[in-house]
Amino acid sequence: MRQYEDGRAFAQKKDQEDPLKDFQQRFYKQEGVIYMDGNSLGLCSKDAEKALMNALEVWKKAGIDMWEKYDYFLYQDKLGAMCAPLVNADPEEVTICMSTTMNVHQAIATFYKPTPERNKIIMDDLNFPTDRYAVYSNIRVHGYDPDECLKVVKSRDGEYIYEDDVIEAMTDDVCLVLLPSALYRSAQLIDMKKIADAAHERGIYVGFDLCHSIGAVPHDFKEIQPDFAVWCTYKYLNGGPGAIAGLYINKKHFSMEPGLAGWHGNRKDTQFNLEQYFEHAEYAGGWQTGTQPVLSMAPLEGSLEMIKEAGLENLRKKSLDITEYLMYLIDTRLSKYGFSVGNYREDSKRTGHVALVHEDAIRINAAMKARNIIPDFRFPDVIRLAPVPLYISYTEVYDMVDIIVDIMEKKEYENFANKRGTVA
Repeated sequence: MRQYEDGRAFAQKKDQEDPLKDFQQRFYKQEGVIYMDGNSLGLCSKDAEKALMNALEVWKKAGIDMWEKYDYFLYQDKLGAMCAPLVNADPEEVTICMSTTMNVHQAIATFYKPTPERNKIIMDDLNFPTDRYAVYSNIRVHGYDPDECLKVVKSRDGEYIYEDDVIEAMTDDVCLVLLPSALYRSAQLIDMKKIADAAHERGIYVGFDLCHSIGAVPHDFKEIQPDFAVWCTYKYLNGGPGAIAGLYINKKHFSMEPGLAGWHGNRKDTQFNLEQYFEHAEYAGGWQTGTQPVLSMAPLEGSLEMIKEAGLENLRKKSLDITEYLMYLIDTRLSKYGFSVGNYREDSKRTGHVALVHEDAIRINAAMKARNIIPDFRFPDVIRLAPVPLYISYTEVYDMVDIIVDIMEKKEYENFANKRGTVA
C-alpha cells in the first residue's frame, strides 16, 4: 500500500526519487503554469518538434522523392508498428490514419452487417458522443432506424459502466458492441476482456475506443482479442492538436474488405498500376483510404520514441502513484471545502486522471485558470486533473492543491460566472 505525507518537502523528495523526472526537460512547459490537461491535449515536446522539422526539411529538399527515397510513403506502417506495443498487438494489426471519428466510421462500416433478425449495436450512455454520432449514421446508411437498432445500456448511477449490464444486453439480435476502454469523465477503466469474451461467445463483434487510455494504460490485445479498436494520439501520446488517429484490426479479420475503401488500402505491389478495381491489402494498412498527412503524423514519431524510451510500464507505475497522491491530498486538504473524488480508487479500474467533484466546479475551474493552473471542466460538476507522468512533478501537484485551498479560503471563485466556455 502506498504511503503519503502532507507538506511540500515530501513532494520534493518524491520528485528526487522519480526515475522519469528528466523527461520534463524535453517538454515545452511554461514558467509558472501547472498544466493538468494532458488527458485532453498533451504538451508539445522537443522530440515531437524535431520529428516534425525533419519531415519539413525532407519535403524542402526532396519534394516528391520524399515518398520513396525517404520512406514517407509507408510512414503509416512505421508509426503503426511503433504504436503496436502500447496495446500488445502485432505490427501489421495497427495503422495510423484519419481521425478517431472517421476510424469509428471505418470500423462500423466494416463490421456492421445487419440482417432483419440481427441488427442491433450495443453502446453505453456515458461515452464521448462522437462514437454514437458515427454509429447512428452507419445504421441509417443500411436503411435501419437508429432509435430501434442502437441498444443503449444505461449506467446505474450516471458515473460508471457496469460490465454485467452490458453482457446482459447481449441478446440474439445484437451483432456488434462498441464501448470506451475508459470513461472521459470518471476515468473508469472497464474490463475489456470480460466484455470481449462474452461478446465472442455469442458471435458478436466487439470494438473499443481507447482515446482516454492509450499511452496511459498498457493494454494486452493478444489476451483481450477485440475485433477492432480506435484511438486519438493527441492526449497521452502528445501527437499534437488534432493529430492523426490510430486503428487496430485483429489479424483474424484481414481477409475482410474495408467498409470504406480507398487507394491507400490497395495492395502495395499493385497500387500504382492504378487499376479501376480494388485489391485489398490484407493487413491493417488495407483500411487506409487516402494519402495521409505527413506533417500531422511526424510529431507522433518523436513522441512514440520518447514513450518507448521511458517505458509504458514505468509511466503507468508513476501515473498510478501520482494520481493516488493527488487523491490523498484531496481527502486530507480539500474535502473540508466540499470536494470529493469522482473516480474509482482501485488501480485496475482507473486511468490517468482524477475526477475532482464539486457543486461549484465551473467557477472553481475558472478561478484555477486565473491562477495559472490548466485543468479541464466536464459538465456538470467535474474538474479533470491529469498529472501526466512524463512531464508533471509531485511538487506541481502539491502546489496546485495549495492554490485550490487558497482559492477556497478567499472565495475567489465567487468572482467568476457559473457558465462554462466553448471549450470546457
